[in-house]
Amino acid sequence: MNQEIRNLEPKALWNKFADLNAVPRPSKKEERVIAFMMDFGKQLGLETIKDEVGNVIIRKPATAGLENRKTIVMQSHLDMVHQKNNDTNFDFDTQGIEMYVDGDWVRAKGTTLGADNGLGVATIMAILESKEIKHPAIEALFTIDEETGMTGALGLKGGLLNGEILLNLDTEEDDEIDIGCAGGVDVTATRSYNEEETPENSLAFTITVKGLKGGHSGMDIHKGLGNANKIMNRLLFDGFENFGLQIVEINGGSLRNAIPRESVAKVIISAIYEGAFQLDMQEVIDDIKTEFKTTEPNLTIEITETTLPEKVMDLGVQEGLIRAIYTAHNGVYRMSADMEDLVETSNNIAKVTVKNGTISVQCLTRSSVETSKFDLANALRSAFELMGCEVTFGGSYPGWTPNVNSPILDVLVSIYEKQNGAKPNVVACHAGLECGILGTNYPNMDMISFGPTIHGAHSPDERASISSAQKYWKFVLEILENIPVKK
Repeated sequence: MNQEIRNLEPKALWNKFADLNAVPRPSKKEERVIAFMMDFGKQLGLETIKDEVGNVIIRKPATAGLENRKTIVMQSHLDMVHQKNNDTNFDFDTQGIEMYVDGDWVRAKGTTLGADNGLGVATIMAILESKEIKHPAIEALFTIDEETGMTGALGLKGGLLNGEILLNLDTEEDDEIDIGCAGGVDVTATRSYNEEETPENSLAFTITVKGLKGGHSGMDIHKGLGNANKIMNRLLFDGFENFGLQIVEINGGSLRNAIPRESVAKVIISAIYEGAFQLDMQEVIDDIKTEFKTTEPNLTIEITETTLPEKVMDLGVQEGLIRAIYTAHNGVYRMSADMEDLVETSNNIAKVTVKNGTISVQCLTRSSVETSKFDLANALRSAFELMGCEVTFGGSYPGWTPNVNSPILDVLVSIYEKQNGAKPNVVACHAGLECGILGTNYPNMDMISFGPTIHGAHSPDERASISSAQKYWKFVLEILENIPVKK
């Protein structure tokens, strides 16, 4: 199937994407893709270095006639989000992505595709390898761990790069030119609890929430999609309030930057409530499915009887947890007052784990305004501290403040309008781009972000538009020929 991808136009781009997708590259496990990129640069005879955190930098001199242009940094991240459908048998640590063509889209078989940000990486690789493409001097910057901590960008020291302009290739709509983004902070609540003996005359059930779309916890947060952890909590709250339901364990969600698609909980109730519990739960399920019938038509909630456990969660801690998750904000918190339709601040209750005496709730709070980011983070902290959790903030990274007077912005807008007969949308996004972080050590670098159309990033529905890749490739080539002259 990957040969089908290699025959797509532009072949230079899709062939490099296929090469890259053959290399396992989960966040925080980028050793193989770092080695792959180091070998790639060295085989081309180009200066290739790895910095102390694992970022790879490859330098290529300007082509004849463009030596007087400003040096550019072309930047994308090497890691990808790993998500798969429950019924997909796939090992991200050992297997390459299995791709196929579906009309105008390239997709993966039951997993994330890695077009975020693999198409950006492949673009840079194709340009570095080409002997025909005209370009100024290039510093190709391939960062690590963008998806789970931005540690590559955070660890890149000042003075390594000489470029005056940075082209970040991590925007996911081909009619958009991005000039700003949100920052983020991980909010993690943990505590221990006592396990009690399962009461006599109890019945055990497994509750499963699945079939949700999931998606990017920044770019898709405003779409009203279902969050499996919040939906599960509604069921647990109702069961506890009406029937004294007790939790055995919960496993909901996976990655902080992915809207959770699935949650599974094991619970018990007194056997005397069996009939009433089933009827009540069905009413709640019907209500939830009615609420989400438009945005989540494939939502499935199942309750099945299971083996009775020996231990259950302490009721006092359980009540605090259910009420804290109900209270904790999920979704859009504030819209921007300065840019139309831009989400300013949001939170994703990404992962809830309850098992063997330990609770963990992991959130990702995003905002383009630092004070608003920590306002929401503190609201979450307060909710979980009230039920006895220890709450920590980690992985905080800054947003990227828009610069509407950017010289490279003028270049891109002019080229886009000439090629497409319409103006691009100049936007700021609610995702976490690395530009804001990179700008802390390179404050004078003129930065811009753009890319081909990718939908469903961070979910198994991720897909990349073939026609958009062709449009984007043409855009990239003309940008390279029109980088401003050095002053």
